[in-house]
Amino acid sequence: MPRPPDEARRRDLIDRVRAYLIRNGLADLSLRPLARALGTSDRMLLYYFGTKEGMVAEALALDERRPLMRARGVLEAAESPRDPAGVRRFMEGVWQQFSASDLRPALPLYLEIMTASLLHSDRYGPVMRDVLTEWTGLLTSAFRGLGMTETRARTEATLLVDATFGLLVASLAEGDRDRADAAFRALLDRLEPGWHVI
Repeated sequence: MPRPPDEARRRDLIDRVRAYLIRNGLADLSLRPLARALGTSDRMLLYYFGTKEGMVAEALALDERRPLMRARGVLEAAESPRDPAGVRRFMEGVWQQFSASDLRPALPLYLEIMTASLLHSDRYGPVMRDVLTEWTGLLTSAFRGLGMTETRARTEATLLVDATFGLLVASLAEGDRDRADAAFRALLDRLEPGWHVI
């Protein structure tokens, strides 16, 4: 009977895989150079994670710095938004988290995953779909708390999530965080009046 994987070793490897991905990106990721950099073998990586794509997905899912975890932290640190101004404050807090010094280096990797999920949905699609689904679900719940119907809450959440991700991607591509900040404030200025339930 084969020996079960060493969970402590597995967790250490996934932490180091995540650090490697943040430093080197996804585009040229190959198991042999990765394994060499981690002081192990490609066979050992496949033993622990099954496939390269599964390893990447797991490394990102366990990343405590990922944007969704930051959003949950902001939401848990405050009361659930009770009015449109509360949703706005929540989103402003989330946006500020994207500027955190320990998260900024990882954001290009998330952009790369977003692009890869479009080009190779069979490999990386679930990673992006999961992120968008969780974000949309989180905000749908907040909008439902304002008294919106499920359909309206999901539509508002989708609009806010997709626009926020778009501004984030643009700020990374252009390197102009100040312009993205101004655009994000303008986005909230336009959307907030529509969050009132009549």
